[in-house]
Amino acid sequence: MAKEEKKQAEEAQDIEQEVRQEEAQPSKKELRKEQKKIEELEKQLEECRKKAEDMESRCKDAKDDYLRLMAEFETFRRRSAEDRLNLVGSASADTIKGLLPVLDDIERAMAMLAESSDEAAKQGTDLIYNKLMAYLKTKGLSIIEAKGEKFDVDFHEAVAQFPVQEEAQKGMVIDVTQTGYLLNGKVLRYAKVVVGA
Repeated sequence: MAKEEKKQAEEAQDIEQEVRQEEAQPSKKELRKEQKKIEELEKQLEECRKKAEDMESRCKDAKDDYLRLMAEFETFRRRSAEDRLNLVGSASADTIKGLLPVLDDIERAMAMLAESSDEAAKQGTDLIYNKLMAYLKTKGLSIIEAKGEKFDVDFHEAVAQFPVQEEAQKGMVIDVTQTGYLLNGKVLRYAKVVVGA
């Protein structure tokens, strides 16, 4: 009897072990469910990767657009500043150009007063001319030196030719009929000159 009981106990133990193994091993149905879950999770993972790549691409495009926009804005700002400077420069050029006839009149008055004996008039006219020229020089005005210089079409305008006997005087400025001026290195008014021929 003990043998039979032992045998039954061993059989019961074997059966119990088989049941445990069957319970431990998932069924085909459970395996299919798990496989479906894995496939769904892989699909979701792939979708998330695609979304991440799309977002990365959008961010890169947005960054490129931002950089392009900043470059355009910087160019616009620089051009606006240059335009403002040009506008101020052209306004001051027009104002100074309007004062050139006054300078011409003062020069003529000084030439006439040079022969006069009225020292007060000479000094007063000279003072006015010097103050006006000093102010205009601070704004960038300078006189084009012409007398005794070689004729240069970039700075001089020939109003007459005068025959000269010396070969060295040919092509040279003999006299200035109207003073020429530069404003910040650019010709504001050409010097009207008489050239030796």
